[in-house]
Amino acid sequence: MLGFWYSYFIIDELITKLFVELVKKEGRECLLIKGDIRSRKFCPEAVRKTVKHFGKLNILVNHAGEQHPTEKIEKLDLDLMEKTYQTNIFAMYYFVKPAIKYLSEGDCIINTSNVTAYYGSEHFLDYSGTNGAITAFTRALARNLVERKIRVNAVAPGTIWTPLIVSTFAKNEDFGKQSLMKRAGQPCEVAPSYVFLASEDGSYTTGQTMHPNGGQHMY
Repeated sequence: MLGFWYSYFIIDELITKLFVELVKKEGRECLLIKGDIRSRKFCPEAVRKTVKHFGKLNILVNHAGEQHPTEKIEKLDLDLMEKTYQTNIFAMYYFVKPAIKYLSEGDCIINTSNVTAYYGSEHFLDYSGTNGAITAFTRALARNLVERKIRVNAVAPGTIWTPLIVSTFAKNEDFGKQSLMKRAGQPCEVAPSYVFLASEDGSYTTGQTMHPNGGQHMY
């Protein structure tokens, strides 16, 4: 069974419809819960609705994100900065805290970070910061939960074609060309990282980050 929630200010209804169709084709059930993940009230309620519907919760994937390019630090919109932190990192705490009561030995949490956590981005001053925070949170939470035998890991994709990229950049012809493979990746090239971390094959992996990024070296 699959429980899934996200914030509607990022994903449009057409993409939602396509997603549901793909899930159903795999013979799985999809529960959609509309709301704002920046809300401390919404996130616990989404967790409760998921558990009520499916009867359990085994895997929590924190995958939402937003970004707003800024060319100069003087022009950084502090209101957008707060929104970016609320969406990208605060929401993870809002979900993990209520979800942990339902997770038990062998279950896992998977966070989504980004390559900007490791080398930064001159165009995404706040977004880079949130991903650095996600990486640190993942490592800290893994240590916190290891005695309960709950694994915590992250996936930090590189340049991947997603709706977020198309909506952020008016010109994207060169997107992904900085990678060793000289191209951007596709979502299907990132998904196996999540599958591995969620599966029994990842049973000896915690506090780690996987890097599907076309050959960019992380230090």
